[in-house]
Amino acid sequence: MVSTSATVLPLRDYRSGRRPQFFTRGELNQLLGLYSRNVARGVWRDYAIDHRDGRALFSVFRHTQEGPIYTVVKTVSSGTAAAEFVVMSGRQRLRSGATLAEALTFFRGKLSLVAG
Repeated sequence: MVSTSATVLPLRDYRSGRRPQFFTRGELNQLLGLYSRNVARGVWRDYAIDHRDGRALFSVFRHTQEGPIYTVVKTVSSGTAAAEFVVMSGRQRLRSGATLAEALTFFRGKLSLVAG
């Protein structure tokens, strides 16, 4: 007979902890599409994806050695299953939305002159 032991965790401890957030495949496609367009324009050079404190973060960098110029943050409130997406630059909230597409409209107005 094999003896097994189990660890019992109180349910209240499990529920109180913040669960990690992740971007869905569709969200990643949107983010990487925006990223690749800006890389082709020579504006962005690097990106990072982080998961911490119940948030998923997609950060873009102009130079690898510097801090991110923009960060897209996905959070889901514990009371509802609805996500919120926020585009940030440093600590400044630039745009937020209930969908990623809505938050990414911030980048539609960011046109730059291309010398050719």
